[in-house]
Amino acid sequence: MKTIQSLVLAAIVLGTSACASNAAKPQPAAALTGDPAPALIARSDAITGAVVDANAFLADTSVQELAPSRTMSELAAPPSRPPVSDPWEGFNRKMHGFNNVLDRFVLRPVATAYEKVVPDPVQSGVTRFFVNLRLPVTAVNQALQGRPTQAGQSLGRFAVNTTVGIAGVFDPATSLGVPKWEGEDFGQTLATWGWQDSRYLVMPLLGPRTVRDAVAIVGDMPLSPIGKIDSASVADKLQILQMVDGRTQMLPMDRFRKDALDDYLFVRDAWAQRRNRQIYQDLTVSLE
Repeated sequence: MKTIQSLVLAAIVLGTSACASNAAKPQPAAALTGDPAPALIARSDAITGAVVDANAFLADTSVQELAPSRTMSELAAPPSRPPVSDPWEGFNRKMHGFNNVLDRFVLRPVATAYEKVVPDPVQSGVTRFFVNLRLPVTAVNQALQGRPTQAGQSLGRFAVNTTVGIAGVFDPATSLGVPKWEGEDFGQTLATWGWQDSRYLVMPLLGPRTVRDAVAIVGDMPLSPIGKIDSASVADKLQILQMVDGRTQMLPMDRFRKDALDDYLFVRDAWAQRRNRQIYQDLTVSLE
């Protein structure tokens, strides 16, 4: 567990400090081919349960770039501006390349083997298990966003699936009619509190983020059930399995990325479009 914690800490410190020295550069329009399928880009979740020093984020002056207050009509309309601000594109491209090398030689081969060897029902059970583990994080953030009913439903789903569903491997809560909400994180909560505009940041190991979302990792990590496991060996194995499960679900995206004229722009814009949609949905729900 300490090894994973150290890797996450190093990734966060490197990502938030090194990019501050990169000069802004013009951003070319994304040139994509095929269906971008942005929903498949979303699985680069932070490694949960690690210990992070919040001071590494707060020292970054870009954390102060909070969005100005907006009118109700502005919040109620989908964003028409580019999907994300990317003044650190030079640094981000380097981190994107580093992550691609790691993916090409480690994550993708492991995920491909996992998909071929592990039966589909087992893979589905593993995915449900990790979705269930995220429910406490979702519930807390729903409450912080002023949605107590949804928070209660998410906690109810967690209780039912953790017990009757055998740690979330099965999903009896759906059969019982318990509503299922899309996952929430502290980055989305910060956006509903006003920090809607933030710079794009590709972090080593952790992948696409914004500065806001990097800061938000500090808020989500203490809520992770994996972080509460006493056995470091068990926790590390779960972290690795979670990464493999997430990468396996992204395998269908590989063919789209292969056809993209610029893989960096493809990933950035697809990720940002989905992230903006999540935040827009949170804002509209909060306004109701």
